[in-house]
Amino acid sequence: MSASTLKALVHTMRYEADGIVSVEFRPASAAVAFPPFAAGSHIDLHLPNGLVRSYSLCNPDSDRGRYVVGVLNDKKSRGGSRYVHQQLRVGQVIDISAPRNNFELHEDAPKSVLVSGGIGVTPIFCMLQRLAALGRPVEVVYCARTRKEAAFIEAIEGLADKASITWHFDDEAGGPPDLASLLAGRGADSHYYCCGPTPMLDAFEKNCEQLGYANAHIERFAAVVVESASDSHGFEVVCEQSGKSVEVPAGKSVLDALIDAGLNPDHSCKEGVCGACETAVLDFDGELDHQDGILTKIERQSGKTMMICVSRCTGKRLVLDI
Repeated sequence: MSASTLKALVHTMRYEADGIVSVEFRPASAAVAFPPFAAGSHIDLHLPNGLVRSYSLCNPDSDRGRYVVGVLNDKKSRGGSRYVHQQLRVGQVIDISAPRNNFELHEDAPKSVLVSGGIGVTPIFCMLQRLAALGRPVEVVYCARTRKEAAFIEAIEGLADKASITWHFDDEAGGPPDLASLLAGRGADSHYYCCGPTPMLDAFEKNCEQLGYANAHIERFAAVVVESASDSHGFEVVCEQSGKSVEVPAGKSVLDALIDAGLNPDHSCKEGVCGACETAVLDFDGELDHQDGILTKIERQSGKTMMICVSRCTGKRLVLDI
């Protein structure tokens, strides 16, 4: 795990919608400085229960000295969001990571179309505030099951003079959003961004492809679950910088094998969604078996990088810049 964590004070916790709270962090002491961040960034929370979870920043990127995240109390929580809602308290000090950005905003695009589903509004809200501050053309499509479960509605409505906003609430509309119709006619040269649950992201990617929208960007909450044949066989990892060769057995991640061999690669979530363990690939046999939720199709096809916490190699040898 990277040693570059920051001591952060839980300064404020606020109810934002049914099942959603925002948490504002500030430096725990005068010796701690929060680095600036760009819209689309996230931080990792190193929770006192031993879990590490990634959350998108939702406050304006012009802010200095504070980070704000929105956290849904997920019914399927494996202990992260449940801890935040039930045990995290104002005044606590925890470790957090510096911001990382796998969901970069292209500020100079002719137009930006921001699509969110449920708690996926957190990075979208940050992007909206940035584009509104710059005076750039922006359209928002905000989807949620009900209004009561939609965070930041009032703040987003307050930007209606600077953005075109389309609301879709399942209970009011009689069903889930039709992304094909919601996305149609918004321009092939626009940049499209979506954050939300996996079915929504899959539909977004499919519809953008069918509509000829090449500039489509997504942020996933979790890695894509893939049944992979590479999980059932081992291979050798050659570490170019350290000079070590490490055997990765079947059923074990590259990351865990390297740690057990005495190496200390950066990592955090171990789920393929935070980007901390991204490692340059120098050579490989067979194919890279990407199982993360970050890399684009083009990045995967390049064969130049991988998330070693979840991705593997179908061949017998993998050379990493580590």
